Amino acid sequence: MQEFRRVCVFCASSPGTDPEITAATVELGKLLVERDIELVYGGGAVGLMGLIADTVMSRGGRVTGIIPTDLFDDEVGHESLTALEKVDSMHTRKALMYELSDAFIALPGGFGTLDELAETLTWNQLGIMAKPVGVLNINGFWQPLLDQFDTMVKRTILKPSNRQTLLAEQCPAALLDALANHSNSNDPKWIRT
Repeated sequence: MQEFRRVCVFCASSPGTDPEITAATVELGKLLVERDIELVYGGGAVGLMGLIADTVMSRGGRVTGIIPTDLFDDEVGHESLTALEKVDSMHTRKALMYELSDAFIALPGGFGTLDELAETLTWNQLGIMAKPVGVLNINGFWQPLLDQFDTMVKRTILKPSNRQTLLAEQCPAALLDALANHSNSNDPKWIRT
């Protein structure tokens, strides 16, 4: 199994109300530090974004935040990180996140998280990158989306090989292990068809 140097985590700038999501976010942050993996994320200081960054930083880990200058005030940009990159646009933010990271995890989130998740899957499908992507399916948060992807396969809109590139686990440790195993394989799912 190969460990990563950097994992990008997509998540909400809202804290939500589910204590299990909060606990899993903290657990993921702790695991990143224990496994010596740098966190790359959207640079916010609030919500789940702030929680995971603070968890990693408080345990001596490394965090790179990437935030558009015009969102710095709205998302309350985090100024106590290892590195904070202020960029000119959302497109630049995402491109830099993808470039810096070895794998991607989507925690529960809203439209922004969904956009980032979909784009990483699309980039893998098109062969722009070949990096593992997974969702932390806490309390079934992502289950309706996973079911929709399965419907796309059943209706022959999405190839099964492309569907299989999205991993899903309920526990942070299991997801990190699955991502590491997936990236280290010569799995035909990574072959563009």
